[in-house]
Amino acid sequence: MRPKIVLFGDSITEESFAVGGWGACLANHFSRTADVVLRGYSGYNTRWALRVLDRVLSSVDSPPAALTIFFGANDASLPDRSSAFQHVPLHEYRQNLIDLIARIKGRWGATVIVLLAPPPIDEEARLRDPYGGSTSGLPERTNQSAGLYAESCISAGRDSSVPVVDLWTKMQTIPGWQKAYLRDGLHLTADGNKVVFDELVETLKKEGLSVASLPSDLPLLSEIDPRDPLKSFPDTK
Repeated sequence: MRPKIVLFGDSITEESFAVGGWGACLANHFSRTADVVLRGYSGYNTRWALRVLDRVLSSVDSPPAALTIFFGANDASLPDRSSAFQHVPLHEYRQNLIDLIARIKGRWGATVIVLLAPPPIDEEARLRDPYGGSTSGLPERTNQSAGLYAESCISAGRDSSVPVVDLWTKMQTIPGWQKAYLRDGLHLTADGNKVVFDELVETLKKEGLSVASLPSDLPLLSEIDPRDPLKSFPDTK
């Protein structure tokens, strides 16, 4: 049975299997060595993630080799604007991540867990695409708030001894990141998806999970003897 890599998160995870998405790229990257399982839920925050965690984990039939936790973009919604119902206070967000990690470790102790911090926010783009058609003239998310939640995610990862992909910092290292990496100020462009993919593959590799470290499922074509192909295949009865 192939090992599994489970992707658990909000809309940025749910959309990751779209063309060019980071989840689709991950599935392609591990195409002969691991199955990538999508568990993305648009609009969810860590409070809701804790509520549905048992159901999510029960839907995976065996302990995965790795699991990503990618929440924070909705938790960081401002409490006095149009996405207020998604807001989770900063201290609760941090504790929710710690609780998610603890419960997953309690169920699957050997699974590699990776936290992904929320990406930055392009506030001008959010004003052009306001949630719920808000006419307040104010973005429902700010980059400053996203940065605080990213810092909290990093802190939760450190205290839980799990690696963190700091997208908030990484994406802002190039000029013009707002349009290069974000299509609507929040969700990812193709280039933004590539950043997530590249950073995640490198993080998994550091945790001992890579294409090179995993056996291929069934013989590769180069391993099959053209003079007697069937001898290369195991008995599947």
